[in-house]
Amino acid sequence: MTTTFVTGAHESLGYRLIEAGHTVIVGARDPQRGRAAAGALGARFVQIDVTDDASVTAAVTDVEAHEGNIDVLINNAGVPGTHSTADQVTAADATAVFDVNVVGIVRVTHAFPPLLRKSENPVIVNVSSAMGSFAAAHDAECAESRAIAPLHTASKAAVTMLTAQYAKSWPDMKVNAAGPGYTATDFNAHSGPQTVTEGTDAIVELATVGVDGPTGTFRDRYGAVAW
Repeated sequence: MTTTFVTGAHESLGYRLIEAGHTVIVGARDPQRGRAAAGALGARFVQIDVTDDASVTAAVTDVEAHEGNIDVLINNAGVPGTHSTADQVTAADATAVFDVNVVGIVRVTHAFPPLLRKSENPVIVNVSSAMGSFAAAHDAECAESRAIAPLHTASKAAVTMLTAQYAKSWPDMKVNAAGPGYTATDFNAHSGPQTVTEGTDAIVELATVGVDGPTGTFRDRYGAVAW
């Protein structure tokens, strides 16, 4: 049985992983939302605030006490941040976005490897976005090129580079980035053309790779994403 820890309560992703045979642990900052998501899935809830060292340490201790190890870590927690234009973005805005989207991944990924390395096939999936792709940002044919969200896009570019660096550093693990695509979520007032299920395709694909699977890649549901 594959045990997967997911930061950021996400019922659709949890359902799909359970269908794939995973035991899912739902990690969320908000106990009410987290317990609701876990209850809907029949999964276990663990409170985790990715912006707080003590909270992350407590989550690792909790998982070690109950499950002993994990096979897959999915860094899914994220915030959209302000959609203000560049001249309106403040340092406080940047700190708030990067602390969740980038530093949060570092904080969690620093804490969980001892549990991951107990697995025969340790896997990390970082949820990034094509909005952080330099290629997409300069391609007029891509919807991402029309996005004006300096902090969100910059944070996702950082997530993808972190993924590449972790993959190089840890050849004993599979570390990949997944781009959900323009999916209808609360982030975009449900304006995206993809369903939430379609938006989890790449995450599920990368969370279920075998021992010979890829590492250091950036993929969406259609395949490789240009960096």
